[in-house]
Amino acid sequence: MKLSSHLRNFLVYMEIERGRSQMTIRNYEFYLNRFIEWAKDPDADDVSDDKILQYRLYLNRLEDPKRGPLKKNTQNYHLIALRSFLKYLARKNVKTLAPEKIELAKQAMREPSFLEAPDVERLLEAPNKTEEAPILQTRDRAILEMFFSTGMRVSELANLKKDQVNLEREEFSVRGKGDKVRVVFMSHQARHWLKTYLDMRKDESPFMFVRHDRAASLTSGGDKKAGPLTPRSIERLVKRYALMAGITKKISPHSLRHSFATDLLMNGADLRSVQSMLGHSSITTTQIYTHITNQQLREVHQAFHAKRRKEEE
Repeated sequence: MKLSSHLRNFLVYMEIERGRSQMTIRNYEFYLNRFIEWAKDPDADDVSDDKILQYRLYLNRLEDPKRGPLKKNTQNYHLIALRSFLKYLARKNVKTLAPEKIELAKQAMREPSFLEAPDVERLLEAPNKTEEAPILQTRDRAILEMFFSTGMRVSELANLKKDQVNLEREEFSVRGKGDKVRVVFMSHQARHWLKTYLDMRKDESPFMFVRHDRAASLTSGGDKKAGPLTPRSIERLVKRYALMAGITKKISPHSLRHSFATDLLMNGADLRSVQSMLGHSSITTTQIYTHITNQQLREVHQAFHAKRRKEEE
């Protein structure tokens, strides 16, 4: 049977049995359709080592008119989707290439972008230095404080609802990637700004962070049916305040997630705890922070580097 004849059932399986998000399903469908189109929709048992090698070469040379060559991680997303598809076929006793034969491209270690403490403070204070309506200042300050306090992803923050958050306990559960649930914790500052913002609200929206009509914000606390802020709106908001704070490096909500993790590790938190708070499935993902936060290496350098020269001074 042609690969395309198995695709729909595979996507249903990924959604229902594996609990993957709609975004993941759409991405898998795109990646797999690209392979099926490139390979001219082969039979499952026609997928071979050589065909995969030629496909990897194709991906490596593929250029987007606007973005240029595919990044290594994007190439790997294509291969991961294909590997998952082949695993599914093997589970259904469809003869095809063994999925473990698909190797991923080697990637350079990601360099997390994070803020130093003085930059964090200037960013957090930026909303209160604008001429916006008080409710907008307070909402935006609460958003920034929540990012730095919890390490949440932008999609998690955008989807957050008021009934999820326990202000008294300063902690709550959030459902992240792969439908995994984890506990996140608020700082006292995040709790203060969040409570202040909620006290100012007059709308009936269940979402934690909502749009406010600027005219209505001056008096009534916003539209009764205010809709939630989108992830894209929150990204623009963060970039805007970074510019206002005089931060020259490229900053996004994910930079604040990186800053959250870096701050924990620099202050002595262990890697496993940070892994849990970030919601990483593998500690390998969390290890990208270790080379910039390893205080022990600094102490070794100070104690032993150029020791003879110090003795001669």
